Amino acid sequence: MSDEEDEQGQKKGNALPLWGNVQTMNINNLVVTNILSSPYFKNELFKLKTFHEVVDEIYYKVDHLEPWEKGSRKTHGQVGMCGGVRGVGAGGIVSSGYCLLFKLFTLRLTEKQVYVLLNHTDSPYIRGMGFMFIRYCQHPNTFWDWFEPYLEDEEEIDPKAGGGCSMTIGQLVRSFLLKLDWYGTLFPRIPVPIHKEIEASLRAINLCDDRKVYADENKESSRERRSSQTDEKADPSFGEAEKHARKRRDEKSPRRSSDKTRTSSQERKDKDQRHSREHHSERRDSDRSDKRSSKDHKDHRSAKERRSSREKSPSRHKSSRKRSRSRDRYK
Repeated sequence: MSDEEDEQGQKKGNALPLWGNVQTMNINNLVVTNILSSPYFKNELFKLKTFHEVVDEIYYKVDHLEPWEKGSRKTHGQVGMCGGVRGVGAGGIVSSGYCLLFKLFTLRLTEKQVYVLLNHTDSPYIRGMGFMFIRYCQHPNTFWDWFEPYLEDEEEIDPKAGGGCSMTIGQLVRSFLLKLDWYGTLFPRIPVPIHKEIEASLRAINLCDDRKVYADENKESSRERRSSQTDEKADPSFGEAEKHARKRRDEKSPRRSSDKTRTSSQERKDKDQRHSREHHSERRDSDRSDKRSSKDHKDHRSAKERRSSREKSPSRHKSSRKRSRSRDRYK
């Protein structure tokens, strides 16, 4: 039996147990569909049969950790479930990094092989692929054991396609633990009790978020530190989507307040105008009703008077006739 067959036989018994969906690696279905239909995955990666061949391919082909190649996916104008953060909607060209990540998933790695990825010295992207493999398909209650030795790792890595988002491996690991968003897609959700334990453990070592703001600082100093970091653009650690959303919120906040004041003042004016119109209409209706009632009263009086005059007129005629008859008799 050859060495390769021995390695495959050992791997079947020592392969890491997978958590979640064992068919898609818990990756978004759109990304998986693009991976499986990618010519690179079907033609090039199909030829790679061993772990070391895949690691060499990562060294030569991977230069970022985004799921899509730069400029291949347009999310402008998409909102809600079709927005860029959700990872659904119009797809693009899937990155070679995610194709190789899924190839590692199909190899059913052992614990030793995963540690080879995490501690590799040739490329930080090989290490990043190892951390992403853990984040996607290992159980959340094992995250702390995997990631704790690397929380303050100072090696530099730029996960953004095209560059411009440099960070340390420690910041990358902390963002994996604390955030779901990752460049237009989502990591699997961590259960709330486990997430609280991870936050408490990070707070205990003064690493409560991936910006490395110390937990014992007050709010003002932490805000000043964060504002200085964003001004200097020294720490884009939450990924492109989160940074872009934060920038948009900061730009729109004064406009929102001014729009709110304008709308409130306009609403008050409209309300006053409606009230005045209703008041005038009520007054007009009351005046009309008064006029009608007075006119009806007058008509009623005139009709009554006419009736009384008619009733009186026949009696007058009768009396005049009697008088005339009596005069005739005496004549």
